[in-house]
Amino acid sequence: MKAGALTVKSEALNPGGMTMLPACQTKCKGVCAARKRVEAVFSMVGVLVCLSLLSDAQSDFKPQPHEPVPQSSLPSETWRYSVTLDGYLTKSGDGYAQPTFTADHKWLHVEARYNYEYFRTGSFWVGYAFASGKTWRLEVTPMIGVVFGRAQGIAPGCEAELYWKKLNASISNEYLFDTISKAGNFYYVWNQVTYQPLTWFRFGYAGQRNRMFFQRPLDHQEGFLLGVNHKRYQFTTYVLSPGARDTFVQFELGATF
Repeated sequence: MKAGALTVKSEALNPGGMTMLPACQTKCKGVCAARKRVEAVFSMVGVLVCLSLLSDAQSDFKPQPHEPVPQSSLPSETWRYSVTLDGYLTKSGDGYAQPTFTADHKWLHVEARYNYEYFRTGSFWVGYAFASGKTWRLEVTPMIGVVFGRAQGIAPGCEAELYWKKLNASISNEYLFDTISKAGNFYYVWNQVTYQPLTWFRFGYAGQRNRMFFQRPLDHQEGFLLGVNHKRYQFTTYVLSPGARDTFVQFELGATF
């Protein structure tokens, strides 16, 4: 009876004796067709995305600015300059200003300093800059310098920076071979580690071993730094030996062009 009832119902819906698929099969075919269309759309989108990524990767692939490559294939780069002025203050009231000028072209690094190795003393540096890496990027510049003024001598040195995401670690050091007296030989170092949570703000650790024109009980200080930047300008405050009797504060203003 159930089969006959179904037959009658089918004939009633399909006069003329045409064969019809059950409703469930028709629905399944419609779903399958829609699914295939969706899969085709996603496949096309995936192909376009892959092609776009490959195109970006090829357009971004180029030698790093300071990467040591053959001279004939070095990119034609313009000169890049920076000027930095540091002001030093202590609780005792002593202080001085220390300017630094740098110029870079391809692998060549040129630098001039005043009041860095000693008070009323200048130095001129020439170095070879190179870099390596992408995610972890290391930039190294070995240099040789001539020191003149109240202190005189020859100073080999090196500047290095390591970048990883928002972290940066750097060191600048030199050893002065005093040509007047061996007692004037001295090792200088400045190192810092910074974290930059915002594009315009950074903070971190700083330390130095330096010889000042005024007498200090310590030749090595450690502390913290706070820095802000806007376009090509930077301003940084360093506080070394915080809380000590001889706290050392340094203000730095820099510009690149």
